[in-house]
Amino acid sequence: MKILKYIGIAAVILGALFATAYFIKTNNKSVIEYDTESAIITDIEKKTVVTGKVIPEDEVEIKPQIQGIIEGLFVKEGDLVQTGDLLAKIKVVPNEQNLNSARGRLQNSKIVLNNAKIEFDRNQDLLKKGIISRQQFQNVELQYNQALQSVSNAESDLEIIRSGSAGGAASANTNIRATVPGTILEIPVEEGFQVIASNSFNAGTTIATIADMKKMIFEGKVDEAEVGKLRVGMPLEVNLGAIEDQSLDAELKFIAPKGNEEQGAVQFIIEADLFLNDSLFIRAGYSANASLVLERKDSIMAISEALLQFDRETEKPYVQVLIGEQEFERRDVEIGISDGVNVEVVSGITMEDKIKVWNKTEPIKKGDEESEEDND
Repeated sequence: MKILKYIGIAAVILGALFATAYFIKTNNKSVIEYDTESAIITDIEKKTVVTGKVIPEDEVEIKPQIQGIIEGLFVKEGDLVQTGDLLAKIKVVPNEQNLNSARGRLQNSKIVLNNAKIEFDRNQDLLKKGIISRQQFQNVELQYNQALQSVSNAESDLEIIRSGSAGGAASANTNIRATVPGTILEIPVEEGFQVIASNSFNAGTTIATIADMKKMIFEGKVDEAEVGKLRVGMPLEVNLGAIEDQSLDAELKFIAPKGNEEQGAVQFIIEADLFLNDSLFIRAGYSANASLVLERKDSIMAISEALLQFDRETEKPYVQVLIGEQEFERRDVEIGISDGVNVEVVSGITMEDKIKVWNKTEPIKKGDEESEEDND
């Protein structure tokens, strides 16, 4: 009986030890089973997006050479014009002060001419009689010819002030003509508007703006952190806000040598030639986004950026590599370029390593699902 008693006690002790060991083992096991991923061989492009607009390469502003009032407009916005086409006609409104001064100069010139004519006739008679020499007569003749020329100049000045041209010029200043071929983009004036002539002190009133719509460029601004990676000749892909599901190819042709500070950041203007599609009509001023490939590497080892972690003190990247059943060890890695999804791994892991996926969550148990449904 004692033997059976001892056997029973021993069985109870062994059962307790087994239950304790099992409990410890099950509690040490992670409740979350992490998935793993391996590195891949892929191509990575580092891109940047530049916002801007599409504008004509050259815009020419047509300005008058005289001041006056718009008497007639012969074109409208959107019309195609050739060099020399008549755009508008100006009615000259002379300045009273300038007109009065021109009339005074003309009268003075005529007075001088009359006096020179009398002197010329008298000396001509004296020359015939042999009283004066030929040289003396030539001096008088010169003064008479100069007086004639002064009267002619004064008359021309008066005519220019009155009508805008003199002597019936073939291209009168009152007729405003196109200086380049292209499309009329804008006509900021109307009939009856007063315009100012373009001169050294005034830019003058713009009658019309003309541009060649077959030569369009993309103009945008790039941050100083990225402008150093740009090179003239780089390809761009331009997407227009007004035209969906279509893009245009372009080539970078200009990078501003000087930046402008805007809202605390230095921005540099860039320009790119657009390769237009004949099936699309591009209007000046369309908003656009241009994608530029700053860096590209082909056939490199990469991992998903979601697998990376960064040390809180050194800020160096690392990953967790599987070494046993749900056991991981830290591996410091050296990374290269990234496209926001995948990142290049220069060193630290191999293609065979299984890398821990960090965003794994604990699955919901069946009992928990039933209790949630009951609460609902």
